[in-house]
Amino acid sequence: MSDLDLGPVWLTLRLATVTVALLLLVGTPLAWWLAHTRTRMKPLIEALTALPLVLPPTVLGFYLLVLFAPNAPLGDAWLDLTGETLTFSFSGLVIASMIYSLPFVVQPLQGAFEAVGRGPLEAAAVLGARPLDAFLTVASPLALRGYLTAAVLGFAHTLGEFGVVLMVGGNIPGRTRVISIAIYEQVETLNFAQAHLLAGGFLAFSFAVLVLVYGLNRRYPVHTA
Repeated sequence: MSDLDLGPVWLTLRLATVTVALLLLVGTPLAWWLAHTRTRMKPLIEALTALPLVLPPTVLGFYLLVLFAPNAPLGDAWLDLTGETLTFSFSGLVIASMIYSLPFVVQPLQGAFEAVGRGPLEAAAVLGARPLDAFLTVASPLALRGYLTAAVLGFAHTLGEFGVVLMVGGNIPGRTRVISIAIYEQVETLNFAQAHLLAGGFLAFSFAVLVLVYGLNRRYPVHTA
């Protein structure tokens, strides 16, 4: 047990932290737009955003692997820009994780923004606040519950990835071997003691995440317009 390799744990925590931080930046304007737009394209965009919820991870991972390949336009552009491939790299895992965990961040934010409504923003505008100021000082604080839920769920969901990260990143120690892949590898080699340690820790963490989410939902009620 003392020989347990914690490298995958730290790599997974790093991956989840970077992914959630970027998703909050990207997901906030998307969720805000979805919460307030009246375009007929809204159902289509919502369906695309939620697609990772129903698409098998290996299917999503396969198409991302094709998209990230050095001979594909995106993969080739990334290689020219950074000097490294998107496939079998930490950068590729981050982008794949963002796509895979997108609905777990966007949907809570969208629900929170819809609950806030336009009333507080209109009141702020009457008082002379610019749109960005009103969003940062009025809408965002009122949507705090959505932000907390999105961050927690996005983080936890990224920790549990397997099919997508295996297809895109493989199993490279120190670069792409995350917790889920490490557990699978321990089971494959019949090293059940270390598999129990990793899986048990992940089980306890997942339960704590759910307790935290339900606790946040009770502590921070939805603010409606």
